[in-house]
Amino acid sequence: MRIGIIALLHESNTFVTRPTTIEQFRENALLTTPDAIRAHFVGAHHEVGGFFDGLAAEQGVEIAPLFAARALPAGVIDRASWQQLMDELTAAVDGAGSLDGVLVAPHGATVSEDFPDADGHWLTLLRNQLGPDIPIGGTLDLHANLSPAMVNACDFLTAYRSNPHLDQRARGLEAARLMVDTVAGRIQPVLRAAFPPLVIAIDRQDTAAPWLAEVYSLAEQLRTPATDAPPRGAILSTSLLLGFPYADVDEMGAATLAVADGDAQAAQRAADQLADALLQRRELYRSELLDVKAALRQVETLAQSARPVCLLDMGDNVGGGSAADGTAVAEALADSPLRGFVCLYDRRAVDEATKAGVGAELTLTMGGKTDQRHGAPLTLACRVISLHDGRFSESKPRHGGMTKFDQGATAVVQAGSLTLMLTSKRMVPFSLQQLLSCGVDPTAYDVLVAKGVHAPLAAYREVCPTVLRVNTPGSTCADVHALTYEHRRRPLFPFEEIT
Repeated sequence: MRIGIIALLHESNTFVTRPTTIEQFRENALLTTPDAIRAHFVGAHHEVGGFFDGLAAEQGVEIAPLFAARALPAGVIDRASWQQLMDELTAAVDGAGSLDGVLVAPHGATVSEDFPDADGHWLTLLRNQLGPDIPIGGTLDLHANLSPAMVNACDFLTAYRSNPHLDQRARGLEAARLMVDTVAGRIQPVLRAAFPPLVIAIDRQDTAAPWLAEVYSLAEQLRTPATDAPPRGAILSTSLLLGFPYADVDEMGAATLAVADGDAQAAQRAADQLADALLQRRELYRSELLDVKAALRQVETLAQSARPVCLLDMGDNVGGGSAADGTAVAEALADSPLRGFVCLYDRRAVDEATKAGVGAELTLTMGGKTDQRHGAPLTLACRVISLHDGRFSESKPRHGGMTKFDQGATAVVQAGSLTLMLTSKRMVPFSLQQLLSCGVDPTAYDVLVAKGVHAPLAAYREVCPTVLRVNTPGSTCADVHALTYEHRRRPLFPFEEIT
């Protein structure tokens, strides 16, 4: 049994003006040799790490890593870069030799300049290349904007069930087991989907919150307990896709998936039941918005035992493709007596601090340089506290599933009661090692700003007794009514009422 592995992961924010290029994939991961793919993913908490571990645990299975590409969430992938990715993926499959099945890891919210449903596009190309008889199955990000093309191209798909995404490896293991059982002839998976006309606000996508936990509980109840010989019609997998609201595409919004053994009607019934459960709770999925000033007023009323407070800067959600240099919260903290910490992406400010050296005092203009959507640059008198190469590792399961990070040359500076970490690469705030590796003690502050919505909490909850989500301006603004959509489906709640 010879199983291929392919991963192409990018969450594309169509409200970001700068395109994603092939260089951004090279900076993160653009891997076309088996050894490189193994070295990058084996042992990772990522779903591809789960693919490797799940297949390696089976007798008589040969693992054939074919292609992997991954870039930090950002703007739409430009035409030339997408074509290069497709050419390299196609060449990898052409040169793979005989395959009995292929495990795939698309994100599900990838957009290219020519293909709004980029994941549906590459999965369809793969299906056409392999033919109808070789099974294709794999994983999706919980934030996928599912399309019929993705469903039609695959024999099965299973999505993450936690946000923050801490079960990526588990979903990779699940997909590997389904693939081996499919190739061995023990199951005949049939994949079906439902597409409720619903957008779940980004701040309401906490899978542990009651309004979603109830539906996840139903999804679990619908799944048939795993056995070596499942009965025909057994529900092998169920998934909720909560959607990525920052991709202005027709597929944007929630969806549900079910995989049944040899019974398309059973799969469709399960998917429909989950879609109905989401629609019945739709009023619970509207945003609850808190502005920066109100958030800081709340912090000021809290006892020291309730601090540090994690302020989630939703409008500058780096994991959603935003700029990472939004200044709305930093500016408010600079005018506050609260001891605050914030990270800003700003190569120029890092260069100036590095040139000045540790201990130097200088005036820096920081952040607000990517575009006009994330606040104006912030000018403050600063003292350079420390300088670092920006590389760090995370051993625990965290959102994103990776263990090694590089935010480039980094400067930590102090401006009154505000500490700023300045980075020369955009960095997602998924790990406290980002701070600890630079000598920053996260418990020394009243406020820790994390540029995200849910993803940072797997790490930040370890030190923050209180969490507040803040509605800030930017390309990931939590208020979807503040964004201009041209291509979304209609009707779609909450833009239109659904009866």
